[in-house]
Amino acid sequence: MEQSILQLFPSRYREFWRRTAKEQKHIQEIRMRVGRPVVLHREGRELFLTEEGEFTDVTPYAHCAGERELEETLDHICHYSPYAFEEELRRGFITVAGGHRVGVAGQAVLEADGTLRTLKNISYLNIRVAHQKKGAADGILSEMYSNGRLKNTLIISPPGCGKTTLLRDLIRQISNGSVYGRGMNVGVVDERSELAGSFMGRPQNDLGMRTDVLDGCPKDMGMLMLLRSMSPQVIAIDEIGSDEELSALRRAAACGCKILATVHGESMRDVESRFGWEPSLWSGMFDLLLVLGKEKGKCIIRQVYERGDGHAESDGRMYDFHRMPGPGTVVPGAAEWQN
Repeated sequence: MEQSILQLFPSRYREFWRRTAKEQKHIQEIRMRVGRPVVLHREGRELFLTEEGEFTDVTPYAHCAGERELEETLDHICHYSPYAFEEELRRGFITVAGGHRVGVAGQAVLEADGTLRTLKNISYLNIRVAHQKKGAADGILSEMYSNGRLKNTLIISPPGCGKTTLLRDLIRQISNGSVYGRGMNVGVVDERSELAGSFMGRPQNDLGMRTDVLDGCPKDMGMLMLLRSMSPQVIAIDEIGSDEELSALRRAAACGCKILATVHGESMRDVESRFGWEPSLWSGMFDLLLVLGKEKGKCIIRQVYERGDGHAESDGRMYDFHRMPGPGTVVPGAAEWQN
């Protein structure tokens, strides 16, 4: 693991980053901005680095990223051939070995028609350190099936509450099979390379033995491609963002596919307002709603709603993604999800 993150930096800077690499499993983000302190996000806490690469929370002692340092780091990440990564730069991020994702920002270069051609003078890097938490879905897996049949599931979550972590582990366990249901062929459209963390087309994260990944493809287009080419039993996507993606999901469900999806929001009401769909359309597509949140800095499943005879059949159990408590832990206030 340590070697994985050290490889992001040129050899001349690796001694500086060695302390950070030793803490890799606790680091979520590394932000480098030209002329500004390097910022680490470690388990919900913001830290800086001294000139010796040690952790500090005092900004006057923080190391500021130099223009050459950032330029050499990006060149190294691009294997000293930035033109080969022009498409990735146009998307605003590069996925590297280990599944880490490097976001970039700088000066946009536009085509005559106003579309984005590339980025230059890149002065900002955001290294999102990949973490796969196997077992994150253990506490909810029994709710995902009814008599061995997988339920169509929508995960609703504010940013930073673990929706991608949960979805990734659900895909893995559904693909491999469990005591609750047989293994299924899962088709994943990974538009931003976050679920599989693919590098050169090969997933760096374990998504299960029966999972096929379409990497870097728009979700609405990718779902239809997978339906035609891979005959999935389950379609999984992260972050529904448009009506076109919802329509593609409906088509997949109409073809007999089970669907797993996530969407940003605090509640189902947020989601309904964002897309303008009637509640009956959502309940016609999904059998189960999982609403995520945070409690004491931990990602949890705050509410579980199941489509039933006019009432929520769940008891609103809470699960800690990091240390899964027993089924007796309850979050009060689970509301009904009406048909």
